Amino acid sequence: MFQGLKKFGLNYCDLQTMISNVSVFLRLLVINIDKRDKNKIPLISYIVTFVASACYFYVYCVSMVWFVFWRCAETGDTIAGIVVFSLGVASEIATFKLLYMYMYSDTIRDIVEGYITLDREVVPGSRKSFNLTKSLRVVKKRAILFWCVIVMNGFVYFAKAVILPGRHVMEDSFIFLGLEPMFETPNYQVAFAANTMGVFFTCYLTSNISAFFIIIAGYTEAQMLAISEDLIHLWDDANNDSFLNSIDLNDNNVSPTNKVEILNKNVNKRLIEIIKCHTMNIDLLKKVENVFQGAIAIEFFILIVSLIAELLGGLENTYLQLPFALMQVAMDCITGQRLMDSSSSFALAVYDSKWEYFDVKNAKIVLLMLQNAQKTLKLSAGGITMLSVACLMSVLRSIYSAYTTLRTTMN
Repeated sequence: MFQGLKKFGLNYCDLQTMISNVSVFLRLLVINIDKRDKNKIPLISYIVTFVASACYFYVYCVSMVWFVFWRCAETGDTIAGIVVFSLGVASEIATFKLLYMYMYSDTIRDIVEGYITLDREVVPGSRKSFNLTKSLRVVKKRAILFWCVIVMNGFVYFAKAVILPGRHVMEDSFIFLGLEPMFETPNYQVAFAANTMGVFFTCYLTSNISAFFIIIAGYTEAQMLAISEDLIHLWDDANNDSFLNSIDLNDNNVSPTNKVEILNKNVNKRLIEIIKCHTMNIDLLKKVENVFQGAIAIEFFILIVSLIAELLGGLENTYLQLPFALMQVAMDCITGQRLMDSSSSFALAVYDSKWEYFDVKNAKIVLLMLQNAQKTLKLSAGGITMLSVACLMSVLRSIYSAYTTLRTTMN
């Protein structure tokens, strides 16, 4: 068991292990992303998913709508309405991501299989293998950080209600439909259990589906950085080839021209391998974007509305909700930015591949690669905006502008 747990750590950063790590968590949500896993999803997963989703729907959809638009309209408690509205809206991210995972389940399995096939072509012990592992360690660290922040945020949100003296739920001002008076037995026990399952459903979904997205996009980033290093050292590696070094130039049957020809054949072979790898990464990333761009666009809209509501509700009331929302926006944008940076590194590596020493045939291949490399690999939110640090700053500015405008209106 301990050996199995160790594989979730940073010492196991290969793609197949990381996919297996995420697959273990997603199977609890009745999602199988790995074609290699032929085991049936256990019945307990269906029960947990059904109960958690039902509790979530009751608390953060039905009760939220009733409380915000009916109860608060009667009591006039605007702040409580805004806080609960921000909670309900932020939690919707998880359900949309889950729906997209169900809708595109076959496509997602095909994408995962494509990445695993691509990974199998990496030669163990090669420079590419070393650089790939180094980059994937950073990717896994990024996924673990995101997972820990989201899960701990949910745990602290739950623990606050448990630690405080007396009877509390996660948001005391939030009254659930049909459970009044809510702090009397048995209403309190039912409300607390439903709220706990709702928080679990929201955080568990968000942390694991986003971790899967980070790993898949991060693998393309790692591949681009690895083949960039291969390109930079391509000519030197060809010159250091053991077969070429074994050729005796003093032999009358071997001329320097023949050695150059053999060297360029070696270069040509490696260029074709790099082009194939680059093309496969582009195709797989397009499939990833086609699956997730709609979910990301909805996520951005929901998070913007949620963050504005959280600011209007007052930081003293929403200090535990802000990290949950901000972390998701920031991580999506950072993932997209790192992918763009790796694509730029590849373009620079193509130009820095010492192509001036190549023969005409290889030089033409490099020119074609350079043209393709100008098209930056990217992820987008619904095809509207590219995920990047600039996008993150733009979103934060828009949120603050909307907040200040609404705050002025409310005052």
